[in-house]
Amino acid sequence: SVSVYILQSDFTGGFYIGQGKDLQNRLKKHNNGESRSTKGGRPWRLIYSEEFPTRSDAVRRERFLKSPKGWKELKEIKERFTTERSAAR
Repeated sequence: SVSVYILQSDFTGGFYIGQGKDLQNRLKKHNNGESRSTKGGRPWRLIYSEEFPTRSDAVRRERFLKSPKGWKELKEIKERFTTERSAAR
């Protein structure tokens, strides 16, 4: 199976949406700085994931969440699964 996942940066509070086969390995790579697009936001925390039978299904879902049509659903997911960042950093 292939996962679509949402990460939140503990450093910036920003989000990243991606997809891949081995979710734990992908998270490790994001936190080790092996992914250029997430290198500056380390450490990352997994806040949400969904499983799909094929990569094409996962890519379709990832694209939807990143599209204007998917923003409302993405916002709801973020609100449901994130914790308030502490103001006392």
